Amino acid sequence: MRYSIAHKEETHRRLLESSCSIAKQHGFDSTGVDGLMSAIGMTSGAFYTHFKSKEELFKVIIEREVDNSCRMLAGEDEDGVTSLEKAVRGYLSSYHALHPEAGCALPTLGAEIARSGPDVKQVAEDGLKRMHGTWSERLDDADHAWALISQCVGALVLCRVVETEKARKQILAANRRSLTKTYFQKRTRKA
Repeated sequence: MRYSIAHKEETHRRLLESSCSIAKQHGFDSTGVDGLMSAIGMTSGAFYTHFKSKEELFKVIIEREVDNSCRMLAGEDEDGVTSLEKAVRGYLSSYHALHPEAGCALPTLGAEIARSGPDVKQVAEDGLKRMHGTWSERLDDADHAWALISQCVGALVLCRVVETEKARKQILAANRRSLTKTYFQKRTRKA
C-alpha cells in the first residue's frame, strides 16, 4: 500500500517532533531507531523513508532546535518588542530547567553535538553565531554576548545536574542576579 504525500509529510513531522523531544529528554545517542519510531507508532523500517541515517536526523534536529533556541533567547514578545532581560529570566526559569523537552537543546545535547561530525557542528555553530549577532547588537559588545550565552547555557546545565530543588533555585537566582547586575542595570543607567 502506497501512502499519500500528505501522510508521508505528517509522519515526517511527527517523527521530527517526537525525536526532538526524546533527544532533549533522554539523549539522542542513547535512543535507537526502534525507540524513535515506536514513539510515533511505527516500525523502524519506515525510518529510512524519511532519513538516510540517524546522523542525518540528528543534523535536522540540531538545525531546528538551534533555531528554536535563537528565538527563545532573542527576547521578542508578541508585540515584536525586544527584551533581553525578559528572555534571560525565561531561559533561567525553573520550568525550563525541569522541562528540557520544551526548551533549548544546547544544555541537553551540547556534549552530543561536540562528539558529532563536522556537518552537525557547523549547523550548531551557525545558529550560535546568529544568536551571538542578535545579542551583540543589543548589548553593544561582542564579548559580553558570548559571555551571556555561555553563562545561560552553563547555568541550565548545572540546574539539571543537581538533585534538590533548593540547589536548582539557588543556581537560577544567583545567575539571574549576576546577569542583571552585569548587563542590564548598566544598560539602564546608560540610557
